[in-house]
Amino acid sequence: MAYRICQVFHAAVTGVVCLGGGNALAASDGAVLQGLDKVTARILTLEAPIDKSIVFGSLRVRVRTCVKRPPEEPPESAAFIEITDERPGESVKRVYSGWMFASSPGLSAMEHPVYDVWVVDCMKDSSAESSNSR
Repeated sequence: MAYRICQVFHAAVTGVVCLGGGNALAASDGAVLQGLDKVTARILTLEAPIDKSIVFGSLRVRVRTCVKRPPEEPPESAAFIEITDERPGESVKRVYSGWMFASSPGLSAMEHPVYDVWVVDCMKDSSAESSNSR
């Protein structure tokens, strides 16, 4: 699946990832995220496959897609992420749903009192690697 590149702020309105330039982007197998537990000051690196939930503390993180610019352009990765807070004895609360950009973590930051989550990179596409090795 390829995404046409356009301007960054247009992405929030249309749902199309926009990183500038004129090349097409291919979706990857998932996203590499980092999570900060503000209580313990621990930072964990998390690998989140597309459409599979991962747990970080009381958060359930699901990456819907992750795209990356080609190597000949300035580096940028972006992921559409849904995050819910699932505390025991409380109703599930959606705390984030939207695009996160690796180069600008503050542009669309998740607001949570205990945890921070941000995009670092996209995971490599295993089907692309296997086709390149032939």
